[in-house]
Amino acid sequence: MERTENHPFASFHYCPRCGARFVRHNEKAYHCEGCGFVYYFNPSAATVAVIVNERNELLVCVRAKEPAKGTLDLPGGFCDMHESAEEGVAREVLEETGMRVTETKYLFSLPNTYLYSGFVVHTIDAFFLCSVPQGAMPVPHDDVAECRWVPMNEVNPEEFGLDSVRRGVGRIIDN
Repeated sequence: MERTENHPFASFHYCPRCGARFVRHNEKAYHCEGCGFVYYFNPSAATVAVIVNERNELLVCVRAKEPAKGTLDLPGGFCDMHESAEEGVAREVLEETGMRVTETKYLFSLPNTYLYSGFVVHTIDAFFLCSVPQGAMPVPHDDVAECRWVPMNEVNPEEFGLDSVRRGVGRIIDN
């Protein structure tokens, strides 16, 4: 079933190769009337770190920037070119908390949308259970205003501002 709400094709009308007008190719792609280029708009890869310490506390962050500024989040973000999801989640944890990830274990993924500079970016958010050295203390950096450890039995998914993280935290608590 095709989902059209916030589809990126609503914002893209011209071919990036030759500038001619795009026309619909199928439900997943446009093609160029000028050069024939077929463009598939695929989701971007993003990661989410689930870090639980030896006291069964979840590391949560407070978002310093929009979207959802001031709400809870988990460390993570977009993968860079030429980097695996595991490398991406480790880099994001280091950038946002100053902590080094020593091990990653894939948990699950969820589709999401992320409003960036007025544009809706479709993502696949890969959740990873990440290990950090025992006793490591996070220090907020980058787009994180605050980091804190929250006992797992006190984590409330409704306090998380991003849809996929809220759903993911709910799934983690239920398991």
